[in-house]
Amino acid sequence: MKKSYKVIACLLILLVVTLGTTGCITKPRTKFVETRVMMDTFVTITVYSSDEKPAEEAISAALVRMEEIVKVASIFDEQAEAFQLNRDGHLETASDDILKLITMSLDYNQITDGCFDITVQPALDLWAGGLWKESEEVQQSTINQTMGLIGSDKIAIKGKKVYFKVGGMKITLGGIAKGYAVDGALEVLSNMGITHALVSAGGDIGTLGSKPNREPWSVALVDPDDTSQRLASFSFSDKAICTSGYYERYFDPDKKAHHIINPYTGYSANECKSVTIIAENCTRADALATGVFVMGPDDGMKLVESLDDVECLIVDADRVIHRSSGLSNYLSQGQ
Repeated sequence: MKKSYKVIACLLILLVVTLGTTGCITKPRTKFVETRVMMDTFVTITVYSSDEKPAEEAISAALVRMEEIVKVASIFDEQAEAFQLNRDGHLETASDDILKLITMSLDYNQITDGCFDITVQPALDLWAGGLWKESEEVQQSTINQTMGLIGSDKIAIKGKKVYFKVGGMKITLGGIAKGYAVDGALEVLSNMGITHALVSAGGDIGTLGSKPNREPWSVALVDPDDTSQRLASFSFSDKAICTSGYYERYFDPDKKAHHIINPYTGYSANECKSVTIIAENCTRADALATGVFVMGPDDGMKLVESLDDVECLIVDADRVIHRSSGLSNYLSQGQ
């Protein structure tokens, strides 16, 4: 009898050990990627998961969320709230997304001393409409007539209502909406159980955790004058990185007028070629990249150094590279 008990005991121990070992084995994570054209750029979502179906469902849901934000923030889609605000000068019952986008834009306007300003659309319309073809005198006169429409202090929010204080104003959310959409996608992925993900919308990239095995994500910064060349490579986890630059997006053949407008002058900002910001989320990185670009390398770097958990790389108009004090923590080895 005692011998039988010993045999049974040994079998039970073997069973427990076997089950325990099996329970600790995890399926290897596979990379799943999907790309779509959205917001005038390529949007790519990359996730690592051990199960194909949940990964694909999470990616689809994240893309739907990004589309929702685009339909709110577009100034070209007649159904979008941003378009309707520009057309009518007011929104009586604004959605949570448009309220957040505008409220955050007003905050970053303050943080950047007015250099990030979503009300520059009237100036953009002038340059896109051919103002660059006119003489300097005509350009300045036309801009002077338009400057009264520019200024975030002319936007009012009361509860759910948003309105312009001056008729003829227009906003553009191009300096913040992509970052906000990336963050929205990452939130959806996280809520659906994804722990390793990267969402890219052109120059705006946000990450969730790291790659499997704690390997950081790697992102390359291209040369604004030669996009086939790299200026730097960054490695990080659970951070966002955004780059603002004109990158061949000019209104004129002489490459003097581009889409990043200085709200104080009405002309294209010209002190930088590109600004790359690393921050805790993509909305923050996106808005700061635009604001610092307008501020220029000196004032922009002072701002970055005053902010917590924000680093930057600035390429100024003379191609001199400026790096914030903590940027080395994110540069790949050998740089």
